[in-house]
Amino acid sequence: MFFSAVKSQPPARILPRLVQPSEAVFVDDFLPSLTLKVSWPSHKKAELGNTIKPDDVQDIPSLELHNEPTSSTSSAVSNMTYTVALTDPDAPSRDNPEWSEICHWIATGVPLSSESAANPADMEAATQTAAKGLKEVMEYKPPGPPPKTGKHRYVFLAFAPANGTSRELHLSKPKDRQHWGYEGERMGVRKWAEENGLVPVAANFIYSQNAKQ
Repeated sequence: MFFSAVKSQPPARILPRLVQPSEAVFVDDFLPSLTLKVSWPSHKKAELGNTIKPDDVQDIPSLELHNEPTSSTSSAVSNMTYTVALTDPDAPSRDNPEWSEICHWIATGVPLSSESAANPADMEAATQTAAKGLKEVMEYKPPGPPPKTGKHRYVFLAFAPANGTSRELHLSKPKDRQHWGYEGERMGVRKWAEENGLVPVAANFIYSQNAKQ
């Protein structure tokens, strides 16, 4: 399984959208302790498998991490340093993932968002303030699925340090975007996270495809 609990969405409705039974899994199963919200300046949002045109995701998105009240865990710590990675397991296509995974983004210093914002304007201000504190380990590469390769999954994964430290993280930058610098098909975010002492705590994803099919 990919991940097994997200607020207001039963696990059985999430997993079939992301990983087919015959496909290799690119991250270990985990029980989310946070909810990850992703939104672009185009006003498009990641909604656990919605389809967004490539033109609408060209700019760096805003990230919000919220406590997951339905989780049985209590691992969320407000002063912990969280990291979000964006990976494409469908390069050049889902049927032929010989280039996967592709590393599209790694940003660290993502804080837990306050649940006390009184109105949308306050929430937007808090999000922008948080965005200014982000450190890009790997610069944002917008989704750009090639022509005639069908829909690509673009998966956002939020990570926390496995040792629970609140100190600044010194994360390694992948040597390459393709395979995240490793050798082998569907190599990438899981191995990178393990090497950097990170564990997944939240996820979200979109589909995107080239207009020429």
